[in-house]
Amino acid sequence: MNLFKELKTLLSENIREYGMYIALFVIFLTFSFMTDGLFMSSRNLSNLLDSTGYIAVLAVGMTLVIVIRHIDLSIGFLAGFLGAITAILLMHAGVPMYITIPIILILGIIIGLCTGFLVAQVGIPAFVATLAGMLIFRGALLQVTEKTGTIIIQDKAFNMIGNGYIPSLLEVNGLHLLSLIVGFLGILLYIYSDIQTRKNKIKYGFEVISKEIFALKVVFVSAIIAYITWILAGYNGFSWTVIIMVLIVVIYHFLTTKTVLGRHIYAVGSNPEAAHLSGMNVKKITYIVFGSMGMLAALSGILFTSRLQSATTTAGTLFELDAIAAAYVGGVSSAGGVGKVTGAVIGAIVMAALTNGMNLLGVGISYQYMIRGGVLAGAVIFDVMTRKKR
Repeated sequence: MNLFKELKTLLSENIREYGMYIALFVIFLTFSFMTDGLFMSSRNLSNLLDSTGYIAVLAVGMTLVIVIRHIDLSIGFLAGFLGAITAILLMHAGVPMYITIPIILILGIIIGLCTGFLVAQVGIPAFVATLAGMLIFRGALLQVTEKTGTIIIQDKAFNMIGNGYIPSLLEVNGLHLLSLIVGFLGILLYIYSDIQTRKNKIKYGFEVISKEIFALKVVFVSAIIAYITWILAGYNGFSWTVIIMVLIVVIYHFLTTKTVLGRHIYAVGSNPEAAHLSGMNVKKITYIVFGSMGMLAALSGILFTSRLQSATTTAGTLFELDAIAAAYVGGVSSAGGVGKVTGAVIGAIVMAALTNGMNLLGVGISYQYMIRGGVLAGAVIFDVMTRKKR
């Protein structure tokens, strides 16, 4: 009884953090029931995660941008434009893939730093600066694809990034062995990370949940990772898109929670004036966050272009809005200073799951837009209400 009471208290006090996970669980359960299990099939789940990849990557960067109280509307067409440049370098210039990808990522960083310069140094509001960028990159995308319209990519190695899977090595009862190993290592990494975090909190005198609740949480999350691994291993295993997405989440989660830079980012978002008076370089943080956003936009463009195996004139359309929606659904606060990169990815999966489930049920596109809009509005209302209670 005490365990149940503590669990209830934990959920009520941390509803902002756990709410998205509960919502995702309900969505998966509902669509699985309504589609007679088709939604949770190996093939559909694999396609769902692959289609989430390029938006999830953008959502991670967008979360940090919103955390420091800014916005970036240019990332959609920036991703489309850099995806087109990738296709041109590969197919028209004959540049090898292992050189092309670093060039595109560096180009993304430079463009992001230019945006950061306009915001931090010149003082242009991020909304206006990035709106200008959106129009510029939209025009640039049309310009570079003007002659051919669509640039078909015939580089098999590059196309594997968006459509390929990690090698199976060996199949055990129809399950991909390497994917099972990766999933198992992921569980061990999660358990180790959570235990270390708990030990550090105890060491410095912070309040922690009871051992029973902690054990319950670890077992529950580990079971979910194991279940998803088992489902994907029964199809083609983990795709390269999923591996890249997970790596980005792990890297950015470490940077934002375990480093001085991460603490400074959240401090700037919570109160820029106080952060400046404390000796933090607010302009430098702005440069870093927008440079990071540019790099992730470039990576998103690579993932999307690889998935389509071509660069099109419409690539990047509404990507920025999907990323913003994923960030807000994932728990980022419009007031700044609050939000996790793990939440952003969960938000991206929530939005993708809604679209995927409604497609399986044959829901009209007009209703899909309205439902997704309602979910986004609900997430922002939830953010406002939870902040009022504090």
